[in-house]
Amino acid sequence: MSIVLFQNTHLIYNPAAGQIRRHPEWLHNSIRILEQSGCRITAHPTRGPHDATRLAREAARAKASLIVVAGGDGTINETLNGMADSAAALAALPAGTANVLCRELGLGTRMERAAQRLRACEPVAVRVGVLETEAGVRRLFLCMAGVGLDAMVVRRVDDGLKQRTGKMAYWVASAGLLSARLPEFDARWSQDGGRFSFLLASRVRNYGGDLSIATRASLRRDDLEVVAFEGSNPVRYLSYFAGVLFGKLDRMRGVRQTAATQLELSPAVGSPSPVQVDGEFAGLLPARISIAPEPVTLLMPRDYR
Repeated sequence: MSIVLFQNTHLIYNPAAGQIRRHPEWLHNSIRILEQSGCRITAHPTRGPHDATRLAREAARAKASLIVVAGGDGTINETLNGMADSAAALAALPAGTANVLCRELGLGTRMERAAQRLRACEPVAVRVGVLETEAGVRRLFLCMAGVGLDAMVVRRVDDGLKQRTGKMAYWVASAGLLSARLPEFDARWSQDGGRFSFLLASRVRNYGGDLSIATRASLRRDDLEVVAFEGSNPVRYLSYFAGVLFGKLDRMRGVRQTAATQLELSPAVGSPSPVQVDGEFAGLLPARISIAPEPVTLLMPRDYR
């Protein structure tokens, strides 16, 4: 199927996203590239947090055949949660800080180049993850859910600093956690499990735009790649980080790596651990992370594996 068949295309974009804010012409050029492929585009700017979910629902009610998101992974996640029950396909253009999904798919980090590459992409039924907390939160995710340490970092990130410095804001937030012990939680999956301070349940290999943690994950698979880290001493994560950088994480003591379709998570020691999905704070444990029953149609390159 060619992108030309997606004539009723709705574009949801975040005007505060870095690339759009600094280079608004990139957005206009990307729209022109898609329109030259036959798409009839209706553009909708978001007005604030969670507005992309509303816009996606409205686009689905308008019988959109394709919903394109220009923003960061958080905006893509909001859109996913608004359109998941519809027949529309989803496509992404990179405009945010990390652009995990676009990097994972090989679309790159420049909007115009990604728009060109979308023209050759194919619609694929993709299984997505879902987070459900005992507090009533239910969030679908395309990329990952993180429990413990990385969700603590996400929760501490200063939005103003993030706007000004991008990824540096995450390193600043991380530094503030080096002096305190990390809360631990219990995780169970497939008759196995343990006690950890950070767990990543991922559908993608890319992490944060620059790193690879769940090295066996793929959006073409039907499960979650689980990477879990033991230890409440944050200094221990310096060695874990080195393992990520040198590709030796799967051989390190204190690291568990497996595939699963469902995880049960509960607090163990200290205050309840937070959870993030696709880079946004999503709640506190207890929670369940699993593969959602219904797939979502995603535009992806034919050579993505």
